[in-house]
Amino acid sequence: EGEHVAIIGPNGAGKSTLVQVISQEVHPLAHPQMKRLLFGKQRWQILELRKRLGIVSQSLQYLCNSSYKGIEIVLSGFFSSIGLDFHHQVSDEQRQKAREVMERYDAFHLAEKQMNRMSSGEARRILLCRATVNEPSVFLLDEAGTALDFPARRAYRQTLEQLDSQGKTIILATHELSEIIPSIGRVVLMKEGKIIADGPKEEVLTEKLLTEVYETLVYVDQRDGLFTAWC
Repeated sequence: EGEHVAIIGPNGAGKSTLVQVISQEVHPLAHPQMKRLLFGKQRWQILELRKRLGIVSQSLQYLCNSSYKGIEIVLSGFFSSIGLDFHHQVSDEQRQKAREVMERYDAFHLAEKQMNRMSSGEARRILLCRATVNEPSVFLLDEAGTALDFPARRAYRQTLEQLDSQGKTIILATHELSEIIPSIGRVVLMKEGKIIADGPKEEVLTEKLLTEVYETLVYVDQRDGLFTAWC
C-alpha cells in the first residue's frame, strides 16, 4: 500500500492476468515457493476483498454494457454485482454515498442515462464511481484508458492524479506510457507471462528495454514527469 505501480508490456504479455491474480479473479498454479499476500493476508473472503480493492477495466465495461442506468451500476458496487437485482436492498445511506461519489467525479449528470447509451469515457467514469463507493484503499485499473478520445484521456489522467491526492494506491495496467502520471514511480515490464524488469520507471522505461520487449525499435521521450514512446 502507498506505492503506485504501472504494469506494461505487449499484447498477451500477461498484464491483465496479473491484475486478475491480484484481485483473486483467477488463481495461480500452486508452487512450494509461492506466496500471494494481499494486505498482509494469504486468504480473503472475496466480498471483503472487494471492499479493499476498487476495480475498473475495459472488460468490466463490456459486462456493464446494458440498459442499467448509471446510478444502478454505481450502487451495485456495494454488492459486488453488475447492476441491481430485486434482492438488493439499497439503503438511504448508500444512495447518498453514491450521489456524493458521482458528484466528486463529475458524473451525477449520468445517473439516469443507460450504460449502453454512454460513450466510453462516460461509462469509464461510472465504473470509477462504482469502484469508489466502498472507499477502497487500492485501485486496480486494467486498460481503463483504452479507446478514449483526447478529452476523455485527459480527464482519465486527472482522475489518476485525484486518486493520488486522496492517498489511494494505484495499480495501473496499460499500453500507454502517457497514462503513467508523475507520482507513479515503479514500473513492471512484462513479456510472455514473465516479468522482464521491475523497478523505478526511469530505469525501466528505456529505449533499450522497450525495444527488446516489443521487438521493434522504440523511441522514448520524457517531459514534465510524463513519458511517451513511439516507433
